[in-house]
Amino acid sequence: MESYRDIWNNFFNYLKEHWKVKNFELITSEHIAAYMEYKIDYYPSKQYLQKISAALGKLELALTIFAKNSYNETREYDFSIRQTLLDESRDLKLVANNYHNRAYSKPNILIKNLKNENHKLAAIIQLEGGARLEGVALIKKEQLLGYEDDYITKKERGIIFTKEKGGKEGVVFIHDQTYKKLEFEISNNGKFKIDRQAYSTDIRLTCEKLNIEADGSHGFRWNFAQRRLFEYAKAGCTYEQSLLGVSHEMKHNRASITEHYIGG
Repeated sequence: MESYRDIWNNFFNYLKEHWKVKNFELITSEHIAAYMEYKIDYYPSKQYLQKISAALGKLELALTIFAKNSYNETREYDFSIRQTLLDESRDLKLVANNYHNRAYSKPNILIKNLKNENHKLAAIIQLEGGARLEGVALIKKEQLLGYEDDYITKKERGIIFTKEKGGKEGVVFIHDQTYKKLEFEISNNGKFKIDRQAYSTDIRLTCEKLNIEADGSHGFRWNFAQRRLFEYAKAGCTYEQSLLGVSHEMKHNRASITEHYIGG
C-alpha cells in the first residue's frame, strides 16, 4: 500500500472530480479505463504508466479482499483493461522514454507524406482541431454539425462533435476544406474510419523516411495546443484565459494542463 499510495490518492481524487464517485467500492472497469486514458494523454514515461497499471492491479486485489473480510462475500472486480491499455499505448507510441516537447517542427510536411489518404485526413483533423486519436478513429454523419464562426479567430470553421473516452464531449473546429473532405468521405462510405494501429505505423514509417523523431499522432495535438494558445493571445485574451480556453478545447478541466503542451 505504501508503494502505491500516491497513485491511489491521485486516482481517488480523479474519481471525485470527474465522476463524482466517493465510495471506492463502486469502482468499475470503466473508471479504470478512463483514468488510464487520462494519464496517457499527458504522455507519461513507460515506467510511470507501468507503475500506474500495477497500482490499479493491487487496488483490484485490495477491494476484493476488503469485500471478503467486511461482508464475507466475493465481489467481482475486473480491472484487466489497465493491461490492455498499457499494451496499446506501447504499440501506438503513446508513452515516452523521457519527457520532451512532442510538437512536430513541420507537421504539414509529415502529413503530406503519409501513404494513406484517410490517415492524412485524420492527422489534419488532429492538427487543426486538437482531437484525440479516438476522436478521429471513427466519425459518423451525425457528428457533423455544419459551419460556424470560430469564437476566437472569427473565421468560419466546420464543426465535428466528438465523445471520447471518459465521457469527454465537445466540438472540434476544422478548416472548411478539411470539413468538406470529411463530408465527402462520409457520404461515400457512410462513416469515416481508420485503423489505429495502421495509422500509427504510417506516421512512424513516414517519420523514419523524413529522418524526424516519431511522436505518434498525439504530436499533432501538441502542435494544435501551441498554435491555439497563440490565437487566443492574438484575440486579446489574458494568459490564464488562453490556458483555460485551450484546455477546455482539448477536453481537459484545468488551465495548468495546457502548460504541459507548451513546455519541454
